[in-house]
Amino acid sequence: MAKTIFEQTGGTYTMQGDYRLPDLTLPPEEERPIGVWGQRRRRYLQQHRKILYYNLLTSDKLRSHLADVEDEAQELFFRLVKEYAKKEGVTEQLKAKNQMEWVCRMNNIRERVNEVVNAEMIFT
Repeated sequence: MAKTIFEQTGGTYTMQGDYRLPDLTLPPEEERPIGVWGQRRRRYLQQHRKILYYNLLTSDKLRSHLADVEDEAQELFFRLVKEYAKKEGVTEQLKAKNQMEWVCRMNNIRERVNEVVNAEMIFT
């Protein structure tokens, strides 16, 4: 019996009853953590962008997409928190002088930045 193109390129088959099924495996994917931002993105895609979600899922690109969103969103979040704090004068001197004021202002900054990241990275 002549070899198929699959066999000529190094592929093998396994017999399952009367059928020859190709031995296919997916390439190993690197383990990158998916945190809060990636989970929010996944939930948004599942609820509001179902076609994109299923396209990413079936092409085995969902996990890498979510990990990329996680990395970018985290980087944007920390950068914006630093920028807002510097712009509004929330410094270590304020923290040493009046801790409660510092905490209130930093929490306010973090919540505003959270909304910006959600709008720019997660819900798009």
